[in-house]
Amino acid sequence: MFVLIVGAGRVGAAVAQSMLAQGHDVSVLDEDPLSHERLDAGLASSWEEAGGRFTVGQGIELEALREAGIEDADVFIASTSGDNTNIVIAQVAQRKFQVRTVIARVMDPARATWFAEQGVRTICPTLEAIGMFESAIGEVA
Repeated sequence: MFVLIVGAGRVGAAVAQSMLAQGHDVSVLDEDPLSHERLDAGLASSWEEAGGRFTVGQGIELEALREAGIEDADVFIASTSGDNTNIVIAQVAQRKFQVRTVIARVMDPARATWFAEQGVRTICPTLEAIGMFESAIGEVA
């Protein structure tokens, strides 16, 4: 399976390394060339030697997405630090490039809920934290 991840921060890099270790073809797109270091961290060889791909560019730019391989992607993960960016590029992946599985990290619970209703899988750490806190409070009460 070919996975394209936009955003090579801690989350994107960890997911990319996990997917590569599971035997998937993985391409990462990030605007910061130095974010490549996160992909190399902990590997016995470089990210590319391990079979990964890295492209420097803006996830919001169609040409950068194409260069990173979006036209071949089975899974697209938007994991930049910006909700708006993640929402827009997830919609582009879903609607323009017809990527089968699109996942977006969205920090704002209201946006995450709405976006999930539009058919994009969302991961919202804020909602997960709220759920954990409510569960813990319920156990104490």
